[in-house]
Amino acid sequence: MDTVLVVDDEVQLRRALRVNLKARGYEVQVAEDGRTALDLAAKRQPDLVIVDLGLPDIDGVDVVRGLRGWTTVPIIVLSARTEQAEKVSALDAGADDYVTKPFGMDELLARMRAALRRGAAGEETPVITTPHFTIDLAAKRVTTAAGEVRLTPTEWHILTTLVRHRGKLVGQRQLLREVWGPQYGTETNYLRVYLAQLRRKLEPDHTHPRYFVTEPGLGYRFES
Repeated sequence: MDTVLVVDDEVQLRRALRVNLKARGYEVQVAEDGRTALDLAAKRQPDLVIVDLGLPDIDGVDVVRGLRGWTTVPIIVLSARTEQAEKVSALDAGADDYVTKPFGMDELLARMRAALRRGAAGEETPVITTPHFTIDLAAKRVTTAAGEVRLTPTEWHILTTLVRHRGKLVGQRQLLREVWGPQYGTETNYLRVYLAQLRRKLEPDHTHPRYFVTEPGLGYRFES
């Protein structure tokens, strides 16, 4: 069941979307302002976000930017603003689609399905095999010749974030935000602790990492 976060300050619209989306099998979270939405997204990580631009605290475009700072979740803007500049601004900030109010529910549902399909199509290869361990992303399992390796949820989240960008540097701030949420960005000691744990569990020689490489002062890179 996909989870949808609806961000809108109109009570009636939130209620209508909740009823209609639940009737079609979605789990629905709601937020009436931008800051609540960002907090909810960080804690519960929805599969899709629908956000209005005219929010009471921060502009919806800033919500889009805030989400894009740490997640690739599909975002659909649902707004009464029809000016081309507004649409361009939202899309440039990282929104995947833009629907103007008033809207038809069937059209919105079709755009949601399309956004979720694009997100699924862009997902990582389900199995990554190295000479020393295998990562099955779909099954959420890591195995070695000795059997399955138990990872904590945080270790797994760090692992999958690095694997998704394998061969590329993932900055410390980006990694913190993707794993712990947008309010994090300076707690680099968290990364040192958890990367050390991953290395002890998966590296053939954790004192000389082959797979989980540190770029001093910058971030980390997964090499397969």
